[in-house]
Amino acid sequence: MGSDKQRDTHKMKKRTSPGFFDEDNRLEKLSKQKYPLLKLKGMIEWEEFRKLIEKSMEKEAKGPGGRPRYDAILMFKILILQRLYNISDEQMEYQINDRLSFNRFRGLELEDRVSNQNTIWLFRENLTKNGVIGKLFRKFDKMLIGYCMFVKESAIVDATIVKVSN
Repeated sequence: MGSDKQRDTHKMKKRTSPGFFDEDNRLEKLSKQKYPLLKLKGMIEWEEFRKLIEKSMEKEAKGPGGRPRYDAILMFKILILQRLYNISDEQMEYQINDRLSFNRFRGLELEDRVSNQNTIWLFRENLTKNGVIGKLFRKFDKMLIGYCMFVKESAIVDATIVKVSN
């Protein structure tokens, strides 16, 4: 193994600004790899969940103004991702900011606003409190079974780096 200096000299030269098609090229590579989330995104009838979610989230407005809610289906897809990858709310916020595939599954572009961990928690809590979350996941599982598929959950392992005193 060489020194850091030797490794640095072998690195590719970085461009000073992104190319016009860089994002498209990266997304195209993801599509060619047949990433399972893209398959899942295309096969599930997501709109069939909307009415149940939105009905359970109805509440009186506290007044004019305020930030509009995130789309119900986008939020439900977060819960699906959390279930598939066993991700906490905090880690989910990080992953949807970091991973192109997660955003593509949700139908978001880089410039779109993403949910934070508190929004994710509140969404799940409202669905749970209103007795809807179990119904949603049963319906989701039923759709998968209809396609002769099942969910094999996995985990994203993250490392936490902590500075310790000498």
